[in-house]
Amino acid sequence: MRALLQLRVISGWVWLAAALAVAADRNLPLQQNFEPLYREALERRERLLGPDHPKTAESLTNLALLLRKRGDFAAAEPLLRRALSIDEKTFGKEHVRIATDLDNLGSVLAETGARDSAEPLYRRSLAITEKALGKSHLEVAGSLQKLASLLEDKGESAAAEPLYRRAIRIQEAALGPEDSAVGISLNNLALLLANAGNYDAAEPLYRRALAIDEKAFGPDHPEVGAVLENLATLSQARGNSVEAEPLFRRALAIYHKALGPDHAQVAAVLNKLAVLLKARGDLRGAEQVVRRSLTIAENAFGSTDPEVAKQSINLAWLLNARGDYRGAQALYRQALPIAEKNLGPNDPLVQAIRKALAEIENR
Repeated sequence: MRALLQLRVISGWVWLAAALAVAADRNLPLQQNFEPLYREALERRERLLGPDHPKTAESLTNLALLLRKRGDFAAAEPLLRRALSIDEKTFGKEHVRIATDLDNLGSVLAETGARDSAEPLYRRSLAITEKALGKSHLEVAGSLQKLASLLEDKGESAAAEPLYRRAIRIQEAALGPEDSAVGISLNNLALLLANAGNYDAAEPLYRRALAIDEKAFGPDHPEVGAVLENLATLSQARGNSVEAEPLFRRALAIYHKALGPDHAQVAAVLNKLAVLLKARGDLRGAEQVVRRSLTIAENAFGSTDPEVAKQSINLAWLLNARGDYRGAQALYRQALPIAEKNLGPNDPLVQAIRKALAEIENR
């Protein structure tokens, strides 16, 4: 009876830890405070159920996923490997639970840059899922997308494209052609094609994704902003800045409203918009945009961060081009020590800053 009561307490403890972590999903300090709950749940399961029990593997995975969310991949990896080993012994190597374990471990490896090590894990997960659930199951579409994304990151776009397309066909058949999941997948495929320079194939996919997302999420949702940003980038790459600018500005307005004025995505679109305005010769417009992006970077990272130096250099170039040499000089001087510290004294960017300073001082 005592063991049964303890087990019930453990289950409640694990549930509490999981529920609190979900509530704190977007709050890193709270996640850090919940780590002891996960570790306590793991320790209790190991003590009462044994180190090789599947519930122990479950606790190992929960802790690892929390650590992964915090970016502590080195601590998460051995926990996931241990969970995988336990589950393989318990369920066999072709159980669908193994596919989830492989996906979790593969994701951690991919995020640390070990993509070659992650790929066979994703492929094995896909094979298990296809065998267990059937080749047209939605879980298979998810596995295909993970593998495709990994291959894309490895520079293997030709291998990734058919995987994305197969995943979309599965989603369309299972969910319908206008489901929000289809819209997101279309955007991902279009982005791959656009990055490969296949703009003609990418554009109709972006436009279809945009129509689906606007209907599914509403016109002011960040998913809509993401497609607008990608479509604007494609138009800009084609040299059509007149079409690109309003798309960038609409994406910017959506991000500003949905994510907040100081969000990194706002800064990213501002940078793209500044490049567009600069290319069109609108230096004053570009300056205003870069100043806003610089303020976001300073608020987010502090005045000595490399991103601040990058934005300072962009603004300095614009001021120099407009004849504001004193303003440009001050920004170059601010950026130089940051760039030297992070890139080294012989880096080409550092050399370019020194050259620009010398030219201003010799005027």
